[in-house]
Amino acid sequence: MGWTMPLPDFYSYSMAVGDGSGTEFSTAHPDRITGVKVYEYPNAYINGIQLKYGNNWTELVGVNYNGNPEEMALFDNEYFVQVSGKYYSGYISEVMFVTNQGRSIKVGQASGNSFNMYPTHDGSELRFLSGRQNGNALTSIGAHWAVYPDTNIATP
Repeated sequence: MGWTMPLPDFYSYSMAVGDGSGTEFSTAHPDRITGVKVYEYPNAYINGIQLKYGNNWTELVGVNYNGNPEEMALFDNEYFVQVSGKYYSGYISEVMFVTNQGRSIKVGQASGNSFNMYPTHDGSELRFLSGRQNGNALTSIGAHWAVYPDTNIATP
């Protein structure tokens, strides 16, 4: 058997929801997520998402129509433990990110089929999102969870 890269500790994947038309995306990055921006086409659907890793934003997934994303910055030792929302007619219509400290950001329209994603293992956190977008909106979204390696351990 060939060697494969080991999965991070306590990895789990929340299956993508939505019809999944368009181009694949992934926000995978080795750093810890420190923020999120969500772009909404007014009163319609989620058209873009950006995650912040460390001090840097990922490229925009999707498109920016109105230029005014909803944004949430995370505190030290705060991380996302749930991604929820709604989807209908091939689009993600609402998305909500919830942190381990009980804070949340919710953007979009509360119409359609509900989804609720969370890690399988205690102590895991959102590491990245994947899915598809069609140039107008996000058409599917899935969540990848794992324990973030503790880099604060002092070595003698």
